[in-house]
Amino acid sequence: MKKITIITLFILIIDQVSKIYVKTHFNLGESIDVLPGFKLTFVENPGMAYGFHFGGLLGKYLLVILRVALIFGMIYLFRKWIKEGRVTNYLLLPMAMIFGGAIGNLLDGMFYGMIFDSGSIYDEQVGRWIEYGGISKITTFGHGYSSFMKGCVVDMLHFPLVDWWVPNNWPVIGGQHIEFFKYIFNIADSAITVGASLLYLFRKNAFPNGFEL
Repeated sequence: MKKITIITLFILIIDQVSKIYVKTHFNLGESIDVLPGFKLTFVENPGMAYGFHFGGLLGKYLLVILRVALIFGMIYLFRKWIKEGRVTNYLLLPMAMIFGGAIGNLLDGMFYGMIFDSGSIYDEQVGRWIEYGGISKITTFGHGYSSFMKGCVVDMLHFPLVDWWVPNNWPVIGGQHIEFFKYIFNIADSAITVGASLLYLFRKNAFPNGFEL
């Protein structure tokens, strides 16, 4: 459990420090160039990783519940596999990365609305999330822009390796904007994606006897 704790805390610290810094220093939508093909672009995401969301507030509540279930499910599996002596580094590292990433995004959704003075809010009358202006500040807990489970996840990692406007005189696609990779994400999303990829690539080493609950 010590390795799991260290990896989880490492991911959580980097994830939360980067999110709090961006939210308290960037205007929503602000973008700065860091390196060619890499920007810091501040967006708020009420839903899943890489900007996907569904179902308004109900969808957000369901997502929080699913994340909580995932975290407790992983705790159960960790304890069970460690007790049975089935944990190897091939299993430990990816699972701990997924675990840390899941907790990181869960904290945003559950508490950010309670600790920051401004953020995106869901307007039930128009059925969409309303953005805000200005730079957020940390406020007294419970006196933020929203309430429990209504906060938005902070995303900022942006890798537009291809960012090109097609010349207007080109047939069919002329004048269109082509961007790859257009999705904006965070450290927690990265940890989950890398952890899941490692788990798949090394599945035979991670589960030499097959996957057993």
